[in-house]
Amino acid sequence: MLTIIAIVVFLVEVLAIFMAVHAVMYARSSQGAVAWMIALITFPWLTIPLYLIFGRNKFQGYAEALRQGQLEKVAEKPDHKFSLEKFRAFPQDSQKETFRLMENLALTPFTDGNRAKLLINGKNTFGAIFSAISEAEDYILLEFFIVRHDSLGKELQNLLIAKAAQGVRVYFLYDEIGSRKLKSAYGRKLRAAGVRFRPFFTRRGLLNRFQLNFRNHRKIVVVDGKKAFVGGHNVGKKYLGGDPSFGCWRDTHMEIEGPSVMAVQRVFEGDWYWATREQLSLNWKAERVTAPGIPMLVLPTDPAHHLEACSLFFVNLILAAKERVWIASPYFVPNDAVMQALQMAALRGVDVRILLPSRSDFWLVHLASYACIQKLAMEGIRIFRYQPGFLHQKVILVDDYLSGVGTANADNRSFHLNFEITLVAADKGMASQVSRMLEKDFEVSWEVDGRRLPRPEWFFRFAVRFASLFSPVL
Repeated sequence: MLTIIAIVVFLVEVLAIFMAVHAVMYARSSQGAVAWMIALITFPWLTIPLYLIFGRNKFQGYAEALRQGQLEKVAEKPDHKFSLEKFRAFPQDSQKETFRLMENLALTPFTDGNRAKLLINGKNTFGAIFSAISEAEDYILLEFFIVRHDSLGKELQNLLIAKAAQGVRVYFLYDEIGSRKLKSAYGRKLRAAGVRFRPFFTRRGLLNRFQLNFRNHRKIVVVDGKKAFVGGHNVGKKYLGGDPSFGCWRDTHMEIEGPSVMAVQRVFEGDWYWATREQLSLNWKAERVTAPGIPMLVLPTDPAHHLEACSLFFVNLILAAKERVWIASPYFVPNDAVMQALQMAALRGVDVRILLPSRSDFWLVHLASYACIQKLAMEGIRIFRYQPGFLHQKVILVDDYLSGVGTANADNRSFHLNFEITLVAADKGMASQVSRMLEKDFEVSWEVDGRRLPRPEWFFRFAVRFASLFSPVL
């Protein structure tokens, strides 16, 4: 018996050493590599399972699956070509470098001929989504991080069942972790009605069994390839302000028409193929709806990308700002690159404002954000806390021409671990709308003194510092 125990202990130590070597080779930072190496060798029994889940910095299999899917599509339809080049929007000379970087990250161009509408809060957002779904004639694509089996979830469920009964194809993708509380009866009823209701399994396949730390955080609705919706809202009455503990739920979505819908649709198509290995027959006939319309870019970011595209997107826009950069995010635990970009923008005289919630739905993240706020305590950087309820919108505004609305938070989870999507509009009219929206939010927020914590007690200061240690996975 002692011999068996000794062999098991030896094998665990050997495995820990191999994992420590892996951490040294592949950890995102030298600090992280050292921390994992020490923990694995010192406490292997505890750290090995943690490293399997939290030690990965790249999502495995997704890019390979998409490439295989494209090969299958070409083999099935040799004439299949999807390109937005003929709709390419050309920026002014002063904006070319900023545009080029974003297009290289997105692997798709800015397109003109788009129409966009800002949807503020849940009533407007789901009113517009439900109206579009009601008018669907061919297919509906839905993708959400969280779906709840409550009054709003049931309303969506009934509407989709009704459309399926009319012969409309419905494809519904949800994140298996984000929607872990969703009752199985919800899906059974949808599937019985003909709705294709599938989870996005990040742990698909034996080799990917421990990819639990990655999330599909995207929120997408596409109707007939003609209209798309992207933004911060999940499906549930909580996101309409129906939870008294949070009060009003402040969120923002965007509705678009035009060539950019094709780029949103392509993101869904890739996620659906990962989840099901099924090819979809969709409308790929892009059309301008206005001339010249709003130049737009669809930026999908994910941990399968060979670059940290979401982080680079934020850094690029912050460095490009000449007059202002305003960021609204419910979770603010950015990496050093984004922090330093914000500091440099302030030193250049840029009006830097960060809008955050005053209350939290995740206290560890809320505490960690204070450490970041203290580092940004300098002239030119203003931090605001939204007061009426919980702020959940993910919005960025640069100068008077560039605005972004999507699903990406200003934190390391969105930068490194989540599947996200952002709509970027290069249009003064849309930037003006976003500016007015954020100005109203600032009016009902209180400005934070970044040099002072709200509670000076030593245990609160310790909690802030302790929470910041987990910033790479928050």
